[in-house]
Amino acid sequence: MKTQHWLVKQEPESYAWETFVKDGRTSWDGVRNYQARNNLKLMRPGDPVLFYASGGPKQVMGVARVSRAAYPDPTADEPAWVSVELEAVKALAHPVSINQIRAEASLSKVPLLRHTRLSVMPLAQAEFRAIVELGGKPDRSP
Repeated sequence: MKTQHWLVKQEPESYAWETFVKDGRTSWDGVRNYQARNNLKLMRPGDPVLFYASGGPKQVMGVARVSRAAYPDPTADEPAWVSVELEAVKALAHPVSINQIRAEASLSKVPLLRHTRLSVMPLAQAEFRAIVELGGKPDRSP
């Protein structure tokens, strides 16, 4: 099966990138949006994932990987909801701000810019790579 690329969003007050790195891996549970749930169901072990902090400065903090495919969400009362397990891979040298993403023409179709409430979204491989590449450069956006 072809590798897919993903972006997950989290409020830093709920679960910060730094906590994720310290934990090493986590169950990505508590998702209660149907489209995000369907995306979780498509995730496969080994798929790369960008971790986006949706509060504060709003920026991609680092790279993770799916370590366990969808399974029943232990926080849900209904069986239709799922979780995946993610493991932290590496922090970006420079977090990539939403303004940097908006400024890149090649990223104009990234779901993050169009579906601002969606917490789990697919990315094209080229989009994923472009964001990681931006993460190697200092933010020069105003």
